[in-house]
Amino acid sequence: MKYYIVDDSLSVVKILNHIVEEQGLGEVVGISTDAEEAVKDILVEEPDIVLVDYLMPRQDGLSLVRQVRQMKPGIYFIMISQVSDKDMVTAAYQEGIQFFIRKPINLIEVVSVLRNVNEKVELESTLGGIREMISEKAAIQQEGVTVQSEKERRLKAVRYLLGVLGMLGENGTGDILAICQECLSGLGLTVKEGTAQYCRKKGEDSKMVKQRIRRAVKKGLRNIAAMGVEDYYNEIFQNYHHVVFDFESIRAEMDCIRGKRSDGGKTNVDKFMEGLLVFSEMKE
Repeated sequence: MKYYIVDDSLSVVKILNHIVEEQGLGEVVGISTDAEEAVKDILVEEPDIVLVDYLMPRQDGLSLVRQVRQMKPGIYFIMISQVSDKDMVTAAYQEGIQFFIRKPINLIEVVSVLRNVNEKVELESTLGGIREMISEKAAIQQEGVTVQSEKERRLKAVRYLLGVLGMLGENGTGDILAICQECLSGLGLTVKEGTAQYCRKKGEDSKMVKQRIRRAVKKGLRNIAAMGVEDYYNEIFQNYHHVVFDFESIRAEMDCIRGKRSDGGKTNVDKFMEGLLVFSEMKE
């Protein structure tokens, strides 16, 4: 994984550089204490992940993110900041920030966030490859080669993960499984296409179906977050919390369980099911 670090404090840059390399999280391909100069370097180096300070002289971190994302939308951004203002944090997420790292720098938090982002980058990369594989399998099926056994294997993997998340008894889980089945039918359907086809066959409004699914997904988020609250190093939590939920949603749900906030993590139905399909391809 390739990193680029931008912060007007050279000491912070050095600390983050040291953490990335000493913890084996990736390779730092560039550093800068000037946001304007950093934009040019980032476009040349094309890192996977950019660590950027929120408040800097001349140009702030959000401006840098906007400029880079126009040219390189695939780069992931992690914001480094002491900012606690809710509106400013919300604005950062709206610009495409994946996670926040709070100052002063905490080794455990940095390693945890970077590992999660690394995994997310790898999953997104895998997802692109899997879509190509699904299209190839669709072409093979048209030539008369069956993919039924592979479809059954992947549906079994989906059921396994739903069981791990404690969702098998939820009403929306049946809808999730049926939509995954549509996506694995060999026609190369996306989650949105699979959902639309399932709703047509069922003769039910898609909004009602998604509402049931969203309740089930929220229950899964709640269950896995509760494991993390009880024991952050719980094996199930560590192995599976990042597969279908982003780290910010998990953290928000954990804070809600702890009573630190009234609202929990947000759920994205389409991304949740995309994560299930990625998992089903990877799990043997």
